[in-house]
Amino acid sequence: MNTALTIAGSDSCGGAGIQADIKTMTANGVYAMSAVTALTAQNTTGVTGIMEVTPDFLREQIKAVAEDIFPDAVKTGMVSSADLIRVIAESVKKYGMKNLVVDPVMVATSGAKLLKDDAIQSLKDELLPLATVITPNIPEAEVLADCKITSPEEMEQAAKKINSAYGCAVLVKGGHSMNDANDYLYDGTEGTWFQGKRINNPNTHGTGCTLSSAIASGLAKGKSLKDSVKDAKEYISGALSAMLDLGKGSGPMNHAWNIKA
Repeated sequence: MNTALTIAGSDSCGGAGIQADIKTMTANGVYAMSAVTALTAQNTTGVTGIMEVTPDFLREQIKAVAEDIFPDAVKTGMVSSADLIRVIAESVKKYGMKNLVVDPVMVATSGAKLLKDDAIQSLKDELLPLATVITPNIPEAEVLADCKITSPEEMEQAAKKINSAYGCAVLVKGGHSMNDANDYLYDGTEGTWFQGKRINNPNTHGTGCTLSSAIASGLAKGKSLKDSVKDAKEYISGALSAMLDLGKGSGPMNHAWNIKA
C-alpha cells in the first residue's frame, strides 16, 4: 500500500489540519501518517487556542516515520515558525523524501496574515525549493510573486514568476473570489487550467488542506502531477457536493463521500 505523511497542525473539530489530511488520504487509497506541528482548540466558528510543538519534538516525529514506514509523498500545512520550517526542510533532505506538496498557509482567504515575516522568509528560502508542487491561494500567490492578482492572466503570470523564483511547480487556486474554482498549474514548461464548478455550499472549512492532501495521495500512488491535480479537484468537488452541514460556522466537508459504508 502506498503511504503519505502529513506535517501540519491538529484541528480539534476535525474539518481541517491533520484530521482532514488523514481522512482525505484514506479516502484516496493511501496509508496516512502524521507529524503534528501544533495543537489547536478550534471549531467551525474560530480558533481559541494554539500550542506549538518544539522543533526537537517535530524532528523526532518525522524521524520515527521516516525510519520505519517511509512515505511515498509528504504534504505540509500550516507551520507557524521559522524553526519548525527549518526542521521540516532539514528532514526532507536528510531522508531523501520525494513528492513534497507544500500548502503555503501564509494568508487567510480573508486577507489576515498567518505567518510572521521570518517564517515567511524561511518558507521561501528553505522549503519551497524542495517542493514538487505548492498550492497557494490568491493572497498567498500575491505574497510569493510580489504582485496583485485580479484576473486569470495575472494568475498565469504569478505562477510563472513563483516557479522561476523557487523551481517548483505551482498550482494557483482561483477560488470563489476569482472564478468558479478554476486553478492554474505551471510546472516550468507547461501551463494547465483545471476548471472547477461553483458548488453552492457555505461549508468549506478545510478545502485547502483537503486539496493538497488529495494531490499528495495521487503522487504517492505514482500518478503524474497533472493527473494528481485533476483527481484531487474531482474528489474535493464530490466532498463539497455531499452537502454535509455540521457546526454553527463554516462547517467541514464530507471527506468520506466516496466511501460506501
